[in-house]
Amino acid sequence: MAQPEIQRFLDIHIHREQVPFEVVEVHEEKRYTRKLIRYAGSEGDEVRAFLFLPKKEVVGAVLVHHQHDGDRVIGKSEVAGLAGDPHQFFCPALAERGIMTLAPDSICFEDRRTNMKGQGLEPAPDPDDDIMQHFNEMCYRLLNGTTLMKKVIEDSSIALSLLSELNPAGPDRLGILGHSYGGNTVIFHSPFDERIKFSCSSGAVCSYREKFSTQTGIEMAETIPGFTARYDIEDLLRLIAPRHLLVLSADEDIYAMDAPAVCEAVEPAFAAANAADHLTQVRFKGAHALDGERFEVILGWFVEKFGKE
Repeated sequence: MAQPEIQRFLDIHIHREQVPFEVVEVHEEKRYTRKLIRYAGSEGDEVRAFLFLPKKEVVGAVLVHHQHDGDRVIGKSEVAGLAGDPHQFFCPALAERGIMTLAPDSICFEDRRTNMKGQGLEPAPDPDDDIMQHFNEMCYRLLNGTTLMKKVIEDSSIALSLLSELNPAGPDRLGILGHSYGGNTVIFHSPFDERIKFSCSSGAVCSYREKFSTQTGIEMAETIPGFTARYDIEDLLRLIAPRHLLVLSADEDIYAMDAPAVCEAVEPAFAAANAADHLTQVRFKGAHALDGERFEVILGWFVEKFGKE
């Protein structure tokens, strides 16, 4: 399949090969098994992830990306339900509903902090080390003519390959989910990977032009030289059609302030692909952080899609 122009610009390679992995720990729960696994990322670096295996019939599989929240100590453990905000505990909730999940650490988070490698939720002696590591990962790549986004998405595609291999429900029941930073990963991965049939991005769909006009902060992986001279977020989302896309935003969330307008700009692409009903956006009242209502909408959407498709 020919690469879209925007993918060539970003120089993103989508990994499709088999992914060897090693099981580090196994934890049994009543309705699912949780495994801590490790495998190689796109640069040969170690990635640790939680794999959730339902003990009932598997109806689908979802790659779950964690948020940022200014705390690099917590990565995969939050969406795995082991630390942090209960409204982020997607993996156990999905597993209890028959949906297999994989939750990897993104680069610079939790076990992938080079200053605290493999030490999980243990805080660094100097928290500023975590911030500087993340900043340096961005800067070093920019100086070498590449981007942190390329690394993040290529790692995500490796995780998807691993999950796809293990998914007994088949290739038509494969999804991706993320809030905030995780939602950005969904936005930049889904357009270029047709294996992803169901994409959910929460608290992340916001145009660069909106962020510029309101002086909203730009996440490090989003810092892509020359990107906004050619493209914006709607150009990415259009490429997801005719696959399924759920966009959640809140009216007081600066990181998703113009999500309705972005989705409106994307609607013609879905209509042209005879998939107008495959684009769903839900606007809530509230701030950036997830709440119980949004959490349940996300769970319900995946359950409904995997039950119908």
